[in-house]
Amino acid sequence: MSDPSVPLAARADDPAPAATLAPAALPGQGRWIATGAAVLAALAAAAFVLAWNTQQRIRTLEGELVKRQQDSGALAAEARLLAVQAQEGTRDASGKLALLEARVAESSMQRTQIEDLLQSMARSRDENVLSDVDAALRMAQQQSAITGSADALITALRQADERLARYNQPRLERVRRAMAKDLERARAAGAVDVPLLSIRLDDVIRQIDELPLLAAVDRRPVARAVVGQRRASAAAPAASAASEAGWAVALGNHWHQLVDRIGDEARSLVRVTRIDVPEAMLLAPEQAFFLRENLKLRLLNVRLALLSRQYDIVQSDLRDVQMALDRYFDRSSRRVISAIDGVKQITLQARTVTVPRPDATLAAIAAAAAGR
Repeated sequence: MSDPSVPLAARADDPAPAATLAPAALPGQGRWIATGAAVLAALAAAAFVLAWNTQQRIRTLEGELVKRQQDSGALAAEARLLAVQAQEGTRDASGKLALLEARVAESSMQRTQIEDLLQSMARSRDENVLSDVDAALRMAQQQSAITGSADALITALRQADERLARYNQPRLERVRRAMAKDLERARAAGAVDVPLLSIRLDDVIRQIDELPLLAAVDRRPVARAVVGQRRASAAAPAASAASEAGWAVALGNHWHQLVDRIGDEARSLVRVTRIDVPEAMLLAPEQAFFLRENLKLRLLNVRLALLSRQYDIVQSDLRDVQMALDRYFDRSSRRVISAIDGVKQITLQARTVTVPRPDATLAAIAAAAAGR
């Protein structure tokens, strides 16, 4: 391509003009070329230096990146190792912590036991007395609940009151007042005298074989005694009349006595008895034997129930015995009446007795022990 600043006459394909213009254009173009070449050289040198510096920096960065990557890998491996070690250390620490907690709990329990032991050893004399009284009352209460008698509780309260009276401590007076109240309540409750009731039962059992039955009652001895009394009462005025009025009056009196004797003998042949239960008169002799034996077994069962504190069974069996005595035996006999009265007394006395609890005394002991 041709330069537009060069005239057409000075083109390269025209040698004549070029020869004529060459001396005038060389100096300026050379400077421009040299300047451009110098600039280009300087730019090339600067670009080369910049490229070299950039390449060196890149290599340095690559080296640093590789080094850092290697260091990061090493650090990551080390971190993994440390994590595993830390996990194992955590497990060991957890096991040791659990062991320490167990030892601490055991130490705390031992410390508590030691403190309780020291407190029990450091109690004063009054506190020991209150503790002994409380234990004795609780033992007596259990014994009374088992036996159904308040005797053990009464004895324990009396002994505890005597023991506290010897110390003469003002703060124990409230405990003694509570004991007095519980002692009155225990005495008012009463008790079932089992030995006495057993003796009465033995008496009734011994009388069973001798009690007369309604089906075998013989009242002729009674009638004969009445006749004898009438004869004796009539004999005295007859004797006095014989002495006063003579033999005629005595003969008349003897005649009246003979008539009365014949009438009494005739009346003694017939007996009228009111029977409320018809089957009582139809009782056969062998049935009477079994009736008496059944009553004995009932009374023996009553004794066993008394010893075992089963008062419901006692009341039931005594009711049956009393009904049998009223139904089959002659209630006009003194022995039957005595046996029925004995059964009634046993029935009244053999009842369940509620033993009172010494709550007031126990509460007073707890209050006195807490106010130390």
